[in-house]
Amino acid sequence: MRRVPEPELMDAAGQAAAYAEADFSAPHQFLVDQARRLLPDLPATARVLDLGCGPADVTVRFARAFPGWHIDGVDGAEAMLALGRARVADAGLEQRVVLHRAVLPQDSLPGTDYAVILSNSLLHHLHNPQVLWRVLCAAAAPGAFVYVTDLRRPADEISLRQRVETHSAPEPAVLRRDFEASLRAAFTAQEVRDQLRDAGLAGLAVTELTDRHLAVAGRLP
Repeated sequence: MRRVPEPELMDAAGQAAAYAEADFSAPHQFLVDQARRLLPDLPATARVLDLGCGPADVTVRFARAFPGWHIDGVDGAEAMLALGRARVADAGLEQRVVLHRAVLPQDSLPGTDYAVILSNSLLHHLHNPQVLWRVLCAAAAPGAFVYVTDLRRPADEISLRQRVETHSAPEPAVLRRDFEASLRAAFTAQEVRDQLRDAGLAGLAVTELTDRHLAVAGRLP
């Protein structure tokens, strides 16, 4: 199935609120748990960068799972960040999680030499996927751990419809519509492997986690 890109930013207040209010606890916790499986040597204490943090649900879950991590979350959508900052405050994590607005690649990141780089569901929003891999390399310390998760594009329309019905049928219309658009905008596992090769990151492994998720995991040289 041909890829159909979607807007890079999700900055509409209603759209952001729908995401923040939706219950993504099961898939998001699954992605956090898979980080421990794929990267069993993740450090207990680290400076961490979360690219495309959105409303910070995954960010907060990582902060709870790794109490020694200090995380800078970055997103380009102020509507998402406002909800994310509220979530961080509700969790009592303001001392360890700070969210910043930055539109990639033109805006500066809050720091460099991060020991861990995270990203969830940013890759499929980028019209040029190399933006993520270039920013990641520029921000990472030598030997940094990388854990990037995203949707993966179905092979055909029938598979896409099945995934939309299976995973978003009970959700509000805006979420069903966005989920379908995101599946169409997502990359296949092989496309991500090709991106990594072109970026000089072929040492990172691409794993198909579920019928709709993939992960890129490993350490930089």
